[in-house]
Amino acid sequence: MTQKKIKIIGDQINNAYGRARKAWEARDTSGYQFLATMQADKGASAIDLNIDGTAKLSVRMDEMLAFLPVVIPAIQEATDVPICFDNPSVDYHRVGLEALDRSKCRDKPILNSLAASRTHLHEMIEIVRDYDMRCIVMASERFLPEGGGAQCFNPDDSYQTVLQFVEMLVTKANRTIDDIIIDPGLAPVGADTYGLVNIGLDTMKLVTADPTLAGIHFSVGLTNFAWGTPKGVRDLLEQAYLTIASEIGLDMALANIEREPQPLPADHEIVAQLRQALEDGRAQDGESVEDAGFRQATLIMDICRPFTEE
Repeated sequence: MTQKKIKIIGDQINNAYGRARKAWEARDTSGYQFLATMQADKGASAIDLNIDGTAKLSVRMDEMLAFLPVVIPAIQEATDVPICFDNPSVDYHRVGLEALDRSKCRDKPILNSLAASRTHLHEMIEIVRDYDMRCIVMASERFLPEGGGAQCFNPDDSYQTVLQFVEMLVTKANRTIDDIIIDPGLAPVGADTYGLVNIGLDTMKLVTADPTLAGIHFSVGLTNFAWGTPKGVRDLLEQAYLTIASEIGLDMALANIEREPQPLPADHEIVAQLRQALEDGRAQDGESVEDAGFRQATLIMDICRPFTEE
């Protein structure tokens, strides 16, 4: 059986990484060009552009907005791989897209991301329409009756979020199903005491079972999954997750392409161990979600133990 290949949205232009942080601090467009071409040469289907701050680096919105018209043309000089604009601010997307030359872009740019909690959600949807974009939709947040959003704690709520977004994007942004990328949510598996990993997998099952949504895409922020685990097992855990999720419908991931994030063979030992840990992480009758989550975490620790650095 041929292993399914995952399309990668390269995540290296992010100030959480040293090379990107160095480029930002120097406003070094050649550094961004290197990161863009490196990811493109390794096969990235899109280049994520996230120049926001981190816990260790403060970045103001006005600084980002001033730099976007400089860095985007520089990236487009280096590669025609489409840019994935990654920020919750509508101004970020508006300024960034005004600087984008579509004639130098081999495919539609991506807006990352739409979510129920976005304060300017309808304006973002208009941007998706006006700039003929693909978009990533956060299925992990549900719409509240009074407005805004809240965390989904079951797959049915996430599925309803998907249906609401698809209706809005098709009717208000003239999008096709192929333009829509669903992020079902992905938590650190070793600290997932609310069953969020399984909720994401079950959401994909519900969506792929709906014939009206045939052809929709799925993507996750892969580096979240193995956060906090030993370095020696981190890549294997991420790849094992890709194996399990791709069987359901996952076809894209926001990930570090240098680590070759592709599914492991279905019969790989780590895949079997992860499947069991996730299955045992489901709450049984009379059991709390937290108790099941701690059981899952214990099993993940067992997987990690042989890889723990002395």
